[in-house]
Amino acid sequence: MVVLNKIYTRTGDGGDTALGDGARVPKHAPRVAAYGASDETNAAIGLARLHAEGEMDAALARIQNDLFDLGADLCVPDMASDADAEYPRLRMNAAQVARLEAEIDEMNRALAPLRSFILPGGTALAAYLHLCRTTCRRAERGATELATLEEVNPAALKYLNRLSDWFFVAGRVANGNGADDVLWVPGANR
Repeated sequence: MVVLNKIYTRTGDGGDTALGDGARVPKHAPRVAAYGASDETNAAIGLARLHAEGEMDAALARIQNDLFDLGADLCVPDMASDADAEYPRLRMNAAQVARLEAEIDEMNRALAPLRSFILPGGTALAAYLHLCRTTCRRAERGATELATLEEVNPAALKYLNRLSDWFFVAGRVANGNGADDVLWVPGANR
């Protein structure tokens, strides 16, 4: 599907890039910014995975793959042309969103309800998962902004929204199922 035998092409030297449908747009275009922010989230997950093991690492690996699916979805703007495409277009779907929801529900079963907001921290894994959460929120803001300007697959927007929630709950799991959460103390330093 993808062949990368030459990494630099010089085609973007003037500040533009190609979308998945071949259209050239500025590198700062909202669509490029949206899938670029999802790529940043993916890179942050790579850092988190340095501290993850077992099912947490496997779940993060699945999410990394999903984020490449998301980038493929966002880089092809015209969903109406999907049926006429030479190759099937990769679009996010409801099953990917449902999987995140099921994983959130499963992780959340072991957690006590929160009585305060959580500060990013605790274990290294939890801190990185909070970095993933905030980076994912940036990706979501970019994608929702794009959706006000152009067509965006609704499943992609739902996925990003659920994913930030997934990172929040996973951060609590990484903090001893919430026992080591770092809680906000309002006005503590006045």
